[in-house]
Amino acid sequence: MTTNNELTIRKTFPHAVTVHETMWIPLDDGTRLAARVWLPDDAISQPVPAILEYVPYRRRDGTRLRDDPMHSWFSGHGYACVRVDIRGSGDSDGRLLDEYLLEEQTDGLQVIDWIAAQPWCTGRIGMMGISWGGFNSLQLAALRPEALHAIITSCSTDDRYNDDIHYMGGCVLGDNFSWATTFLSRVSPRAPDPAIVGERWKEMWLERLEHTPLLIERWLQHQRRDDYWKHGSVCESYSDIQCPVFAIGGWNDGYQNAIPRLLENLSCPRIGVIGAWSHCYGFDGGPGPTIGALQEFLRWWDYWLKDIDTGIMNEPMLRAYMEESTQPTALIEHWPGRWISEPRWPVTDGGIEPRLMWLNTKGELSDTQNKKSASVTIKSPLQTGFFAGEWCRHNTGTDLATDQRYEDSGSACFDGNVLDNRLEILGAPVITLDFSVNQPVAQAIVRLNDVAPDGSISRITWGAKNLCQHQSQENPEHLKENQRYTVSFKLNDICYSVLPGHRLRVAISTSYFPMLWPAPRPVTLSIWTDNSRIELPIRTPRQSDELVVFEMPEEGPPVPRKIIEPPHNQQTASFDADTGFWELTITANTGRYVIDDINLETGTSRQEIWKVHPDSPETASAEISFNSYSKRVHWKIAHSVKCLMHLDANTYHINALLDANENDKPIFNHQFKTSVARDHT
Repeated sequence: MTTNNELTIRKTFPHAVTVHETMWIPLDDGTRLAARVWLPDDAISQPVPAILEYVPYRRRDGTRLRDDPMHSWFSGHGYACVRVDIRGSGDSDGRLLDEYLLEEQTDGLQVIDWIAAQPWCTGRIGMMGISWGGFNSLQLAALRPEALHAIITSCSTDDRYNDDIHYMGGCVLGDNFSWATTFLSRVSPRAPDPAIVGERWKEMWLERLEHTPLLIERWLQHQRRDDYWKHGSVCESYSDIQCPVFAIGGWNDGYQNAIPRLLENLSCPRIGVIGAWSHCYGFDGGPGPTIGALQEFLRWWDYWLKDIDTGIMNEPMLRAYMEESTQPTALIEHWPGRWISEPRWPVTDGGIEPRLMWLNTKGELSDTQNKKSASVTIKSPLQTGFFAGEWCRHNTGTDLATDQRYEDSGSACFDGNVLDNRLEILGAPVITLDFSVNQPVAQAIVRLNDVAPDGSISRITWGAKNLCQHQSQENPEHLKENQRYTVSFKLNDICYSVLPGHRLRVAISTSYFPMLWPAPRPVTLSIWTDNSRIELPIRTPRQSDELVVFEMPEEGPPVPRKIIEPPHNQQTASFDADTGFWELTITANTGRYVIDDINLETGTSRQEIWKVHPDSPETASAEISFNSYSKRVHWKIAHSVKCLMHLDANTYHINALLDANENDKPIFNHQFKTSVARDHT
């Protein structure tokens, strides 16, 4: 029988599925977490394994459009799927005060125990998630709960300092501020649904608003790789993870590097799949080609949770999409290329060989080392980076890196010869710089570019380094003027084929705003070419590449919704000739729509404005506005956030305003104003 809390799905699945809108999971301290549960109809008489997804993004409305097709598909193939709101989010009790807290992990262990004890569960559990859910899948796996038999981690990281949205190579990411604004507006303070929690919804909402943190302040208080970042970074002890791991992501996501590291350093059974995608599972986003990721996941779950030999562990350890040279543009619907495979990672059979290419004073990238000691200098204008795209791309159609010609005009460039044959790269290029600078704090940003015969330039990959951390990320040191140092660091992992007629370019800049907040003072970087080089992992094509085949994407029934206003995304760079300022404006709106089965109208909008004068780091600033609302007849709530960040030579300054309205009347207003001292950044 179907009630208001249940929805029966009868499609083409092997099992009919009933969706339980809310089940309450009690914790030891009296807190209740809200779960949405998909169950095969015969699960009570024939218990099934369970799949847990545990994130703060509101199972009721925030992720519903993705959850229903995915989890109903798994459940229709014989699994219980449990989508849980983390403490303090969605309809769950409590407060959400930061990412990946020990409290979140302790709660997660109790959730796993609760699921395993249910009469519809066999006691065998898999855990999966994208982004936050990918993080905590790894983190809970490292705690080894007995019932957790396997995980799927998507678009996540094993290293919260070096490879998350906060810092890159010790440099402060612009997305650090963007994500803090999103958390302040969309994650922590949002109200629970009165239809689920009843009359206490407003009390819960006001408590969340009152205790919503300005996390950018906390994240900037940890500018070194300290214990704050080591917590939740499974790279601190890979051996803690013993259950099997399926890692999946995309080359155009911000989290592509963790997959090769996990494959290399874990000792448990593991496989990896990396597509051309951005921040998505691979069956539901771009750039294409998409794959039947759900079918791959089902093979994984059947193997580890049902003991069915699906052949998934006979697959190569790494299957990756080899992107080919293409025209640079913000939106690529289908990236040309092919799938390739590696039986083991890292490759030890000679299939990938390092190729050293040296930088020289003539602006050349050569296979021969320059024996003469000489330097090339660069002092980049601070708008270098306006064509970099976004760090964490969400397939909005506006956020891939565009033509790099303008970026290269503010960089020191070193060009290789025109290629006679295809050149294939798989892995992380490593740059070594013999350098000196004229300031105590400096950055080096290195891009590996693909220069086409028509002169257009695509970014293949890039990396950054806070040069104060050339010896230690835990104990940075100020640089001495004109003293020579040597630093080596990896660029982001990539799988890319440069076509004949093209040539490689290494482009080095001293700034990359707004991808990175700039150093305190304008920096002149000298690169000594007798010892500066890049090491490229050059791959030889394998016959087995042709055997990589995926099924076409398949998923469950979509969530019925009525679109009132379609999504809108745009990115515009402009220059004011009167003031000399550059401005980058980013608009990202989900549109407005009604989710029919819960009769809820909702939508969000975001605008970012980044400004800088080419010659003055102290003019770098960001203003981000974020608005969201939820609406039914006689009930409407709305949040409005406006955050501003700027800096001077010694300090980061942040101002933020959080407003909340009920039925178009103000009910909450709070202003944050804080400053954090710069620590070698």
